[in-house]
Amino acid sequence: MTKVLLLEDDELFSLSLIDYLEEFANVNITHVNTSTKMLEMIYENRFDLYLLDINLPDINGIDLLREIRQATDETPVIFLTSYKDKETLTQGFSTGADDFLTKPFDMDELILRINSLMKRVKKQNLIVLGNVEFNFDTKEVKKDGELVKFSLKALELFELFYQNNHSIVTKDMIINRLWNASETYSDGSIRVYVNSIKKLFSDSELFHISNIKNIGYKIEY
Repeated sequence: MTKVLLLEDDELFSLSLIDYLEEFANVNITHVNTSTKMLEMIYENRFDLYLLDINLPDINGIDLLREIRQATDETPVIFLTSYKDKETLTQGFSTGADDFLTKPFDMDELILRINSLMKRVKKQNLIVLGNVEFNFDTKEVKKDGELVKFSLKALELFELFYQNNHSIVTKDMIINRLWNASETYSDGSIRVYVNSIKKLFSDSELFHISNIKNIGYKIEY
């Protein structure tokens, strides 16, 4: 199921949108009404798609997207906005938006655009770093063309690391990505998954993980 973060300050519109999409589009939506709340939410949670308004009470949607992209977050974005002018459209796409829909719009058209965008993103679910290949569709990892025994949680952790190049991944970020509320975890298991990733790149400097004591890990590639 596609995980969507909706940023919209119109509560009535948000409720209508959430009800329709969750019933007909096979998505799970988390809703926030300010850019500040969104930044807090995406710091420790992963989403497949952002639906963003532009005219917001704090940071406008285009400036917010610029901040997100500068943080190397490449999550697909669709702007849902009442703006129709060419200048705003140009700004949005140049900042990193993937699509625009002008309010009012047909809900079914939004679903079609979401599905189309998710299909395009799915085709990019292959990461190759030197002689190491991560396939997130088949959940397989290869080194020098040979399959490597690699746990699903280690694969999820690599994806989290990959999405946070030149950033610090905290222990809380790791726990939220790898375990749900009903599961238990241990510091030892985190170290095992980190070491399994380090082992893949032990013969190269293509992907570097530094331990930041009592905080987490710094990622550089």
